[in-house]
Amino acid sequence: MKTLLPLYALLCCFATYAQTTISGVVKDDSDLPIAGANIIIIGTSSGTISDFDGNFSLTTNENPPFTIQASSVGFDTATLEITKAGQNIVLILKEGTSLDEVVISASRTPERIFESPVTVERFGLRDIKNTASVDFYDGLENLKGVDVNTNSLTFKSVNTRGFATFANNRFMQLVDGMDNSTPALNFPIGNLVGMTETDVLSVELLPGASSALYGANAFNGILFMRSKNPFDHQGISASVKRGITSQKAAGDNPYTDVSFRAAHKFSDYFAAKVNFGYLKGTDWAATSEADKTRPEGTRLDPNYDGINVYGDEVATNIKEVAVTLEELGILPNGANALVPSEIVSRTGYNEKYLTNYNAESIKADWGLFFRPWANDFEIQYVGKVGTGTTLYQGTNRYNINGFFQQQHKLEVRNDNFFVRTYVVTDKAGDSYDMVFTGININRAWKDDETWFGEYAGTFVQATLGGATEAQAHAQARAVADTGRYLPGTPEYIAAFNRSINDPDLSTGSKFQDASKYYHTDANYNFSHLIDWAEIQVGGSYRKYNLNSFGTIYTDYDGNIDYSEFGVYTQIQKAIDLNDALNLKLTGSIRYDKSEFFDGFYSPRLSAGLTINKNHNIRASVQTGFRNPTTQDLFIGLDAGRAILVGSAPDNLDRWSRTYNVSTTGQTAYGQPSTITQTGAVAYNNSYTASSVTALSETGNPAVLEIANPELVKPEKVTSGEIGYRGKLNTVTIDFSAYYNSYKDFLSQEVVVAPYYGEVGDGGLSVAAISNGDYQAYSTYTNSPANVNSYGASISVSTKIFGDYDLSGSYTYAKLDFDQNKYPDFTTFFNTPEHKFKASFGNTEVVKNLGFNVSYRFSDDYYWEATFGNGAIPEFHVLDAQVSFKVPSIKSQFKIGGTNLTGKEYYTAFGTGYIGSMYYVSWVINNL
Repeated sequence: MKTLLPLYALLCCFATYAQTTISGVVKDDSDLPIAGANIIIIGTSSGTISDFDGNFSLTTNENPPFTIQASSVGFDTATLEITKAGQNIVLILKEGTSLDEVVISASRTPERIFESPVTVERFGLRDIKNTASVDFYDGLENLKGVDVNTNSLTFKSVNTRGFATFANNRFMQLVDGMDNSTPALNFPIGNLVGMTETDVLSVELLPGASSALYGANAFNGILFMRSKNPFDHQGISASVKRGITSQKAAGDNPYTDVSFRAAHKFSDYFAAKVNFGYLKGTDWAATSEADKTRPEGTRLDPNYDGINVYGDEVATNIKEVAVTLEELGILPNGANALVPSEIVSRTGYNEKYLTNYNAESIKADWGLFFRPWANDFEIQYVGKVGTGTTLYQGTNRYNINGFFQQQHKLEVRNDNFFVRTYVVTDKAGDSYDMVFTGININRAWKDDETWFGEYAGTFVQATLGGATEAQAHAQARAVADTGRYLPGTPEYIAAFNRSINDPDLSTGSKFQDASKYYHTDANYNFSHLIDWAEIQVGGSYRKYNLNSFGTIYTDYDGNIDYSEFGVYTQIQKAIDLNDALNLKLTGSIRYDKSEFFDGFYSPRLSAGLTINKNHNIRASVQTGFRNPTTQDLFIGLDAGRAILVGSAPDNLDRWSRTYNVSTTGQTAYGQPSTITQTGAVAYNNSYTASSVTALSETGNPAVLEIANPELVKPEKVTSGEIGYRGKLNTVTIDFSAYYNSYKDFLSQEVVVAPYYGEVGDGGLSVAAISNGDYQAYSTYTNSPANVNSYGASISVSTKIFGDYDLSGSYTYAKLDFDQNKYPDFTTFFNTPEHKFKASFGNTEVVKNLGFNVSYRFSDDYYWEATFGNGAIPEFHVLDAQVSFKVPSIKSQFKIGGTNLTGKEYYTAFGTGYIGSMYYVSWVINNL
């Protein structure tokens, strides 16, 4: 109660507080205005931003005297004491370093990045203007320690410190405090429905675990994107980019990216803004015909499964087909002896015939901002909508066509607290699974039983006619494929359209979803009430509402709802040891509870020692956690190679399917002709997939290993980090090293469940496996394996030849895991061991003319994902831009290009090669 009384008194007295207004301008030491400079009142979280002409106005409840501080990317901070209200001031910033920037994400309060208790990367207005990348989101891949995996032209996945897939639910992405992960997929889909570049104020990135302040899924890192407040950034601004994408597979194609922002401060009480963005281009075509599992495999092989060829996932053993045909009297007695025990796949369709490679993004947002007492107390309503078309690679390859997502937020805040609540909803649009499209076009023409029967029968006839085995396979495929629908024909088009509009995966491929989640979070900072330390408290609540109409989740009979919550506190204390030494201690702890799991605590401790104002040494130990995702819990999806079954307790029996038992199983073991399995068998009556493979290779039942994976529970990580930031004359250094130790590592394990028998019985279940009477399942569980990772990164920046900026960074990342001990467990580390990045440029080579050149190197690495595994060769990427500012029309023109060497590369197995982009842009009045 004692804590609540000051809070109540504070909220009741907002209207009666005295107000102090400060106005001024921020300039550099050449007397040029600095746009986007941060101005804060030292000791508080009150602040504002300078506009395009460097002007600012700041209203506060603080009474003079107090001190304000101004900072901007690339400049030293400047401070000035305010002695009276209404003071008009000029703040001069001298050329400095990025360590003087102010960040909010590390401690949920403004502080210099130099003094941050953990590693922080920042991408501000100056970086956005100078990046050689096509847009600000692409520019993030030049930050130290950051991996950007390219799924498509419009969908890139940001990650740090390993364990990345495109379904990257280990990494959180926040836009003005709102999580923009999709409710259906449970992870961010890049910037497809995110922010428009003209409204971006800053981007901050926290690598590593941050659960102590940000909760579940703040596990590998968080990306914070903040937009411009219309009270501080008014006017109309626009950006137009035109160019081409160039790829060997897709050719040269036009690229357009347009964004627009309008904001107006109607009075000291009300301001509003609206943003619009439109992007259109041609996606990177994925055209690999290499075999997924056998690098030496070709389309001539009977069991060919091309990487970007779909429909050939359907395969069977033609020996078993021949046995059945013989028993039915279709083949003569003994004919099956002429057929080898060999897996044969159906003929598939190349991806280019299953998508048009259209890449498009349309997004808009708007905001109404109220300051009822014309001070820092603000009420915000923000709405965001976005739709787009892209490619997504998960278990299969998907055409995300017309995907729609919207967010609505109501937030009340001032410098000391915020309370926000928002809803995120999505609709899948006309999205579809390209793998199942290929499968079901084949089945629309000829069912699997008929196709494999014709194949086996022709193989026997060809062999009796004297053909070699290879010739018999070729003849069998030619006969079985006679009359097959060919791309472009009316029959093919009709079958394609039927499939992509049918959500039943046995006949179609449409992806349906209309899920949503509701989220509320709050934070209060007591620094204005307590002098001896800065104390914050906060919490969050989230409720999921899953609705995939039974196409992804097991929500066949209605929506699935569940919820989770968390509360936290943080104490931060700055101690002046002497004139040369300053110590900042930070401690935080969070408690989280999901309705499916026990609650647990996530603490963080950190210390930062500043020496002579130019050197900072930091150390931290923190824990993080990751709740199982909606898919981990409630998925029920036949992905072709295996059936994905989530492991929420009430999910196991909701999924069921009836299978045909083999003739041998019926006659030799007295089994019924059909058998029905529920998802529970994957978890309580299954063998490991690797041991089933070993049985087929050796014929020895003793090699079978019982799987029966445990039901999934949250994953935890303990992370230790040390770091150094400092200035040595004109050189700025930022170094960090970390070690992560994981417990209950979330994983997917493929298992095999026999149709009959109990695993471990040594008899009936072994017979079921030998007869092919089994189903493969992909389960969601926790690995008992010891999984650790460690790494380090360092960046160095300086000025050479006077005003030329030169910087470089190196990142090392390593997985510590015994794969041989756990052959069925995949970590999805997916990170190069070595990365190097460098940039060189000058924003003013001559007046208003600048340039920037960026280089990135990635070591080769091995990509693991449910779609497929494979080596990613090392790559070198060179980007460059030349820019020209025209102050009289408040414009910047830029000519740039990415991957200028033209050597195409890829960052994940199964995606298209990334080519080059060339563009011209015109940015108007972008503050």
